[in-house]
Amino acid sequence: MDLQAVKSSPGVVAVYDANDVPGINDASPVAGDDPVFAEDIVEYAGQALFVVAANSIQEARAAAKRAEIEYEELEALVTIDQALAAGSFVMPSKTLLRGNPEQAINSAPNRLNGRFEIGGQDHFYLEGQIALAYPREDGDVHVFSSTQHPTEVQHNVAKFLDIPDHSVTVEVRRMGGGFGGKETQGAWFAAMAALAAKDTGRPAKLRLDRDDDMIMTGKRHDFVIEYNVGYDNDGRLDGIDFTFASRCGRSADLSAAINDRTIFHADNCYYLKDVRITSHRCKTHTVSNTAFRGFGGPQGMIAIERVMDEIAHKLGKDPLDVRKVNLYGKTDRNVTPYHMTVEDNVAPEIIRELEEKSDYAKRRDAIRKFNETSPFLKKGIALTPVKFGISFTTTFLNQAGALLHVYTDGSVMLNHGGTEMGQGLFIKVAQVVAQELQIDIERIKITSTRTDKVPNTSATAASSGSDMNGKAAQAAARKIKERLIKFAADHYNVDRADIIFKPNRIDIGEKTVGFAELVQQAYFNRVSLSATGYYRTPKIHYDAENYSGRPFYYFAYGAAVSEAIIDTLTGENKITRVDIIHDVGKSLNPSIDLGQVEGGFIQGMGWLTTEELYFDEKGLLRTHAPSTYKIPACSDRPEIFNMELYESGENVEDSIHKSKAVGEPPFMLAISAFNALTDAVYSASDYKSFPNLDAPATPECILKAIHELDGKVT
Repeated sequence: MDLQAVKSSPGVVAVYDANDVPGINDASPVAGDDPVFAEDIVEYAGQALFVVAANSIQEARAAAKRAEIEYEELEALVTIDQALAAGSFVMPSKTLLRGNPEQAINSAPNRLNGRFEIGGQDHFYLEGQIALAYPREDGDVHVFSSTQHPTEVQHNVAKFLDIPDHSVTVEVRRMGGGFGGKETQGAWFAAMAALAAKDTGRPAKLRLDRDDDMIMTGKRHDFVIEYNVGYDNDGRLDGIDFTFASRCGRSADLSAAINDRTIFHADNCYYLKDVRITSHRCKTHTVSNTAFRGFGGPQGMIAIERVMDEIAHKLGKDPLDVRKVNLYGKTDRNVTPYHMTVEDNVAPEIIRELEEKSDYAKRRDAIRKFNETSPFLKKGIALTPVKFGISFTTTFLNQAGALLHVYTDGSVMLNHGGTEMGQGLFIKVAQVVAQELQIDIERIKITSTRTDKVPNTSATAASSGSDMNGKAAQAAARKIKERLIKFAADHYNVDRADIIFKPNRIDIGEKTVGFAELVQQAYFNRVSLSATGYYRTPKIHYDAENYSGRPFYYFAYGAAVSEAIIDTLTGENKITRVDIIHDVGKSLNPSIDLGQVEGGFIQGMGWLTTEELYFDEKGLLRTHAPSTYKIPACSDRPEIFNMELYESGENVEDSIHKSKAVGEPPFMLAISAFNALTDAVYSASDYKSFPNLDAPATPECILKAIHELDGKVT
């Protein structure tokens, strides 16, 4: 690699490659296998080799193109099947085993087996990866990063620069979307910007354009799934053997935890007594795939839903009836394959309520009659449930902190370790504090997330942002409230029981004092008005080697009915109606939660219908812009979209105000859309042959599945 022409280009201040790294050339989350700059070998198209610091972005880009690089081409493993054939894995394969699935399958009255391919998905956040670094005194550096995990960026920048963690401050005001794509991989760009800032003594900003962002950053893991199933004449599962193989890319990233969550969610809402789940984590010469909303859960759940549909076809039953007979029970058949008892199962109630409100049975009959007389347009319908575990499966990450200041005018400053990416976390946590102190939310200033205010925080991920940060902020508010109560009792000589917080005021015996007035009195009497709060999720424990324990604090539930129509001549398709009931417990903010339900469904629908990633035989991503990669548009939203929060919802655990997480679970409601499309394709054979429809169900995939039903292609 010859960079002399780059360094001599107009406007160039500095050029850095692996040889210029003061510390460790790595920005990985776990395994130490993600170099910021490639050394000796490039393992995917788009891997960074060097970075150019120039006076303008135009000069930097022009200079970068002048690099002279010679490559020795090596054989590339691009697909999952290629990696499996070569025995190429980023980490050892894992197996969960309960009971004797082989014997149960072989002795079952009925058997089926199949293969199912599921594509990946680009995060397509509105704001791409970006970092802005400022040099500070004493060799410190301040980094503004668009990241879901400021602490991890802090640690990676520090080790990259060979300085202590306390010399790096990472700040995040808000992100223009994240969806998991900014949980780990923003650290690369923060490290590059920090190196330039520290070395030159000048602020440095690195912002990727859309094409570079899509080429350089990881996606949702795509999967190849094989299944072998035994079941009885009612459709109840006797035994099941799943094999999940995922494309992890060139490094581990978070693939271990993501593939574990696939294993944990391969049951969805169904009791699996005798089960084997094998998980292969394939190393390919493509970008390292990473966290994405659902974190491996959707891939496990769609697999079991495919099995339910196929069993229904074999038995000539309504797929919903097969689903019902396999649901977890309330007092029996209620232990997951990983030995966690399901204590909060409301899936049967939600399914019953949705089935009635959506007129599922009547509409299914009407669709079948429509298909009898419509030769080219075919409709389909599907009702699928969701059970999603809430907590980080990496147990130590289930902790959060908060910092709360009350000023003498009664205004409040709130800081916590969670990051805001448009999901409404900040307003929810502010509501918790406002409720605790009984003050108007306008009194609360929600400040940017900073590693020098609340240290050692976990990523805003795993749908746990409101749960953990809300509890931490509540703990801080309660400390201050307790101090105010103690002061008021002593100062006014009243019993504690006679002190009652009311909106913006406090009743102290027969006297009423405004919140700001009491705060000022407490200050004059030397009462601390600042507090930290801390929370660790209770009850969870988990043996990673044996896949046993309680990896989740609780489950979030939901169900959706989707109706679809396809054109059998062109493959064109549309989801025409959706009905959803989703459980968020006692909602902290119904407007935000409904927005998350709708947005999650649409994003999930995009994953399963239009968002197709295409890598060529050399591993070059060819779908790296909106011109070739199609996320859902406004016109793709179903014309009829009915959604509601489960009215009877209440978390049985001690979550923040009995609410439930809502970030990821609604994403899986979109599996109903894919199954509705499958049902429409199924009707093209007069319901005689079940289609082999892979995801995403693009027009090409739909046509291929239809032609296979007709025996036109093999």
